[in-house]
Amino acid sequence: MRGRDEETGEFLDISRSQNRRAALDVLALGEKLVALTPAQLARLPVPEDLLPHIAEAKRITAHIAHKRQLAFLAKHMRREDDAVLDALRDALDVNSDSSRREVAMLHRVEDWRERLMKDGDKALGALLDEYPQADRQQLRTLVRNAQAERAKNKPPRAFREIYQTLRVLMLPAALGLEGVHADQDEQDQPADTDTDTGGNAED
Repeated sequence: MRGRDEETGEFLDISRSQNRRAALDVLALGEKLVALTPAQLARLPVPEDLLPHIAEAKRITAHIAHKRQLAFLAKHMRREDDAVLDALRDALDVNSDSSRREVAMLHRVEDWRERLMKDGDKALGALLDEYPQADRQQLRTLVRNAQAERAKNKPPRAFREIYQTLRVLMLPAALGLEGVHADQDEQDQPADTDTDTGGNAED
């Protein structure tokens, strides 16, 4: 971090090696920002003037041109206050930890879906022991419909609905966001609400 002369207020010079390390650090930070999805970027305190440069780096895929755009982004980032860049680093660390937990939970959702498909009511009972707020009848119906879809080689509509239902049930609690749904932009399109059950199993 550059210091200031107490009398003149001017930035103090730093060594060439320090300057290079700082430049590479900012470049690495820029690469992390470019790799994020729009939803992830929206959660970070990214200055408005950097967003067009990030978007352009995302758009360019040619290797040399992409590296050039990253360097251009880093140049603009170095004009920001140290506090701004530190805030971005801190937010990325938090976001990274949250993402790891979310990925682990999504794997757990997939595991529960397969358990429900395989063991039916037995797995449903175990799920309700852990998540008593779950809708037993809704899940039982979805599982039966999904099993029928699989047996008849039909599109897995109910199978996808099980995933979304479990995701809404399990993910907020795992991330400490009880009562808050997962981000809409990261969810699949909501299931149809029509009453046509032509593709569903009948007991």
